[in-house]
Amino acid sequence: MSRVAAIDATASRSLVERAMEMVRDHIRTHDLKVGDSLPGEGSFAAQMGVSRPVMREAFGALAALRLVDVGNGRRPRVGAIDGSAMAASLGHAINTAQVSLADVWDVRRTLELRTAELAALNRSDDQARAISAAAHRLAVDRDEGAHTAADTEFHQVIAAASGNPLFYQIICSFEEMMARAVPRAWQERALPEERAESLTLHHEVADAIAAREPARARAAMERHFANSVGERLRDAR
Repeated sequence: MSRVAAIDATASRSLVERAMEMVRDHIRTHDLKVGDSLPGEGSFAAQMGVSRPVMREAFGALAALRLVDVGNGRRPRVGAIDGSAMAASLGHAINTAQVSLADVWDVRRTLELRTAELAALNRSDDQARAISAAAHRLAVDRDEGAHTAADTEFHQVIAAASGNPLFYQIICSFEEMMARAVPRAWQERALPEERAESLTLHHEVADAIAAREPARARAAMERHFANSVGERLRDAR
């Protein structure tokens, strides 16, 4: 790339970044909420004195971050919180060795102890039933995909039951890693008693949450993680 072309590209990025910031400022200053409509590309472009392609690129970047929702034939809207951007960033960090799997599981363990504790305090009856149902499916599902889905749902419903939507989004961002880790962990538990212990620990967590016993829920989740990933964390460091 020539020096002139590089300068042009930098200037273009700067305009797009400014345009993105303008949209975020508009959302904040107008106290907009999820689903509220935003002015179109033309309106923002006129306010900034930039071309519509610049605003189109800015909206595209904001949509990729899930900050706005764009669709053909309608005005852009304020986006809802979405853990997929976080998941993509986390996957990139692992794939490029910026963080290790041990780092991720250590963070996840810390978060899940707290979500179990909060779920015992805040869960609804439907959520308690869903957590118990997921633990039950872990015991009866023999298909690897169904077993992994049940384990993933178990942890995600607990996070949702915590009452903190940020916990839920962060736990959901681990879904891709769980899709790889759960089958591997299950295969490594070759003995029936090892598998039975894992299933029992899931039920202990579910039972403590259903009984609204936060200390017991936290302790049960601690035992679950020690059983599931404790050795792997030590081996990975």
